[in-house]
Amino acid sequence: MFEMKPEYYIGIDMIDQEHKQLFDYANEAYELLQEEFTPDKYDKIDAILEKLRDYTVKHFTDEEAYMESIQYKKIFTQKIQHQEFIKKLDEFIDQHEKDEGDQAQQDEQIMDILNYLTDWLIKHILHVDGQIPKES
Repeated sequence: MFEMKPEYYIGIDMIDQEHKQLFDYANEAYELLQEEFTPDKYDKIDAILEKLRDYTVKHFTDEEAYMESIQYKKIFTQKIQHQEFIKKLDEFIDQHEKDEGDQAQQDEQIMDILNYLTDWLIKHILHVDGQIPKES
């Protein structure tokens, strides 16, 4: 369902591969959402959120290091957007820890995470990361 489509590739291999991994985590969350016979998804949601947060921090660190290496002029804007995304992930984690909920609530939580993640990721790749110049 969630995949790295050709139009999401920006032509910088390391960044493209890391974006692909983020889509893989979104797909993992989507597959969990489809598990009708798993009455309690709390631990699996927790694991996905933890992996997603850890990997996102790694990705942003790598992406920002690349931008610094080419002296990218819009790096400050990128850093602000990256910090806001991490903050939102932390909010999802905090909410998840406070509210175990039933299966319907857990599915709603997964949908909220998926909607935010994919919307942000696609917009960020197409409109922000797509402007990062390739190393010459």
